[in-house]
Amino acid sequence: MTHNLPILYSFRRCPYAMRARLGLQYAKITVELREVILRHKPAEMIAVSPKATVPVLLLPEQGIIDESYDIIKWAISQNDPDHWQESIAQSDDLVKINDGTFKTALDKYKYSSRFPEQEPAFYRSQGEVFLNQLDQLLRQGPFLLGGQETLADIAIFPFIRQFAHVDKAWFFAAPYPQLHRWFKGYLNSGSFNNIMHKYSPWQQGNQEIYFPDSLK
Repeated sequence: MTHNLPILYSFRRCPYAMRARLGLQYAKITVELREVILRHKPAEMIAVSPKATVPVLLLPEQGIIDESYDIIKWAISQNDPDHWQESIAQSDDLVKINDGTFKTALDKYKYSSRFPEQEPAFYRSQGEVFLNQLDQLLRQGPFLLGGQETLADIAIFPFIRQFAHVDKAWFFAAPYPQLHRWFKGYLNSGSFNNIMHKYSPWQQGNQEIYFPDSLK
């Protein structure tokens, strides 16, 4: 089948790929979805993005975007029903922390056996600096930047989910009530459930899969 849709190489459980799918879904941009098995990355993906990490968005004019946050920004440049572009500068500041110091702490907490220099609780406490910051922000409104959802929310939520899943009992007992409210809201949302649908791994010659499902 010949078409002019963007092609998204994705991996269901990768938080970077989750945020990209959430952004494309928000902007109602239909893509051909190619689910990747990380230990068997398709040569077609590596050919267009040699760094070989998901997500990768291949545009019809053969341009590529292989940074997840940039995929969201591209998506909202195409269609932005709730004016998320107005909050890009504020979102950038939070996402920089999320993708920097918080992600470093998250990785060490989640894979603490690889970092035996400290106990897991030490790495968790490093991540808590950001959790506390988010909880404080969420006291001012239902979303991270106030009364309306923005790209900051969908860019950060998948990483809070990953942090929470390391020890769910600890996370929900921790003193972050506003963060818990916000987190549960996304976790139980239709938008999140839709992006987490399971697809078979892509192979050349397979029938195309379109995402979001509702926009076929």
